[in-house]
Amino acid sequence: MTSPDYAAYIAGLPRVLAGAATVLRDGDGRVLLVEPNYREGWTLPGGTVESDGGESPRRGAWRETLEEVGLDVRVGRLLAVDWATGPGRPPIVAYLYDGGVLSEDDLKAIRLQEEELLSWRLVPRGELGDHLHGALHGRVLAALDVLAAGSGTAELENGVRVDR
Repeated sequence: MTSPDYAAYIAGLPRVLAGAATVLRDGDGRVLLVEPNYREGWTLPGGTVESDGGESPRRGAWRETLEEVGLDVRVGRLLAVDWATGPGRPPIVAYLYDGGVLSEDDLKAIRLQEEELLSWRLVPRGELGDHLHGALHGRVLAALDVLAAGSGTAELENGVRVDR
């Protein structure tokens, strides 16, 4: 049983959101991006980690990828973690996981979650800046650098690496 003092203490702690996404690529290294209908720009398959039921970021990345693009991918290693802050919202810790390389059959099997997404596309690294903005752009580039290195995890603050 939790004491009233402890419950009040917990209720008074700052709140931080958690988001998780997968970095999915095709055989040419292009990154799968999705276009949401609720805001401008592009993003990765992913979203908010559910606090109900104690969902982990890894499980959230898998669930969101399945819901958004219909792919039941094996969520691989953690590529990047970003502490992102901004006006008018609580801080968010964003986790990017390796979603693997998609086959032609995988690409044909993509089924968008129509309630949230308008379209998808594969984007080469050099064109990611035309589609992703702010911290997300830095986050994805850092994740691709980690993939190219073959090991490690990138630590970022607002999309800028702080682990170098």
